[in-house]
Amino acid sequence: MNKTIRRASVFALLLVFALLLRATWVQFYEGRALADDKDNRRNAIETYAEPLGNIIVAGKAVTGSAVTTGGDLRYKRTYTDGELYAAVTGYASQSYAPTQLEGIYADLLNGTDTRLKTALDTVTDKRADPGNVITTIDPDVQKAAYDALGDKKGAAVAVDPATGQILAVVSTPSYDPSTLTDANTAGTAWKKLNADSDKPLTNRALRQPLAPGSTFKLVVAAAALEDGLYASVDEKTESEDPYTLPGTRTVLKNENTSAPCENATIRVALQYSCNNVFAHMAVQLGQDKLRATAEKFGFNDASQDVPVRAYPSVYPSGMDESSTALTGIGQFDVTATPLQMAMVSAAIANGGRLVSPHMVSQITDGGGDVLEDYDDEASTTQIVSSSTAEQLQSAMQTVVEKGTGTNALIDGVTVGGKTGTAQNGENNSKAPYAWFTSYGKSDSSGKQVAVAVVVEQSDAARSEVSGNGLAAPVAKAMMEAALRS
Repeated sequence: MNKTIRRASVFALLLVFALLLRATWVQFYEGRALADDKDNRRNAIETYAEPLGNIIVAGKAVTGSAVTTGGDLRYKRTYTDGELYAAVTGYASQSYAPTQLEGIYADLLNGTDTRLKTALDTVTDKRADPGNVITTIDPDVQKAAYDALGDKKGAAVAVDPATGQILAVVSTPSYDPSTLTDANTAGTAWKKLNADSDKPLTNRALRQPLAPGSTFKLVVAAAALEDGLYASVDEKTESEDPYTLPGTRTVLKNENTSAPCENATIRVALQYSCNNVFAHMAVQLGQDKLRATAEKFGFNDASQDVPVRAYPSVYPSGMDESSTALTGIGQFDVTATPLQMAMVSAAIANGGRLVSPHMVSQITDGGGDVLEDYDDEASTTQIVSSSTAEQLQSAMQTVVEKGTGTNALIDGVTVGGKTGTAQNGENNSKAPYAWFTSYGKSDSSGKQVAVAVVVEQSDAARSEVSGNGLAAPVAKAMMEAALRS
């Protein structure tokens, strides 16, 4: 064969081989990346070609699917009581990535989860029937929280201390997820929601930690009892009043200047919310011991999934003694979500045992068969002794019966709680946050619930902003709904 022809033939074969390699690469490697690309319209067409699975509350679907009137997307997501459950469901949109439970269980709800496929589906490559998400939400508790918060900016969470089931997750102001489902109208709604200064798309219950104020004193008290700094909630503390922050000339005063806070017991200090007692106690314990106790309750956990990833609540490090003192009253750089403060009350109510909180009970296939049972998977950790928990229960009951939390009293229910009013803004220039965390136990059935409420903003005068005035009534409504026989 002619040398030139031979070389040309080899070169042509190499080109063919390279082309085959490239085709194979695109088909089996880049093809998957292209298929999964968020901008690939075929994904949206496939997702909305059939009705989606549903999110279930107390046996009833709070989601649905409706036939669209035009375009290449056959179905769109619909919501029942969308604003009420927005902090739970999130949204599934034809235009935007899904959020909350809609996002976490997107594959289950659209039928692409491999666990849904039958042998025949695998052979035919047919999309399986979608599955459903069974939540732990109690509709009565959810509505009680939503109605009680009303037009206030805030959030509320309720937890069953014995099981870890989350009974309510409410964030206000809320939004209607239905406005974001249709590609033809979602853009306008999206711009309006994001331009709203009240940030309705923010899940305040799970993902907006704020200074917890005096509700954090429960954690400080737990640390002091566990450490042996004080033997009981009725032992007098070493607490001068007023208290000067270490290394400074700053005097820390109490809100109630006539309260018996000098050398007060933990019970009295919680009852009157004595700042001097818990600021000094934080210094006595030291930041390392206080942080260790806070972390047992769930602070500084960057991987807390319920199954929505909750934003970490923070107890800081690297502080001087004056800053450590301020952490003792839930200020400085201490932050907490309502979920976190509900966990504190839940652990105390449950004898010092913290059951991992979760708002999904089960996920099922289209026929109702359980694919995963999260109630069975919930873990329990003894974070403080039963003795410490019992003493704190008693002290929290004193707060409600004759202290700063009287607005949470309920006939036939043993209620323990703690109020908090946290400073907001430089030099407390903005309206303070009103907090209340509590537990309620039915005197007749023994059933329990733990709640936490924060009100960021309301139409109340600044002088009237308090945990007892704004947050405790919301907590009371939630506890009543949860414990109603």
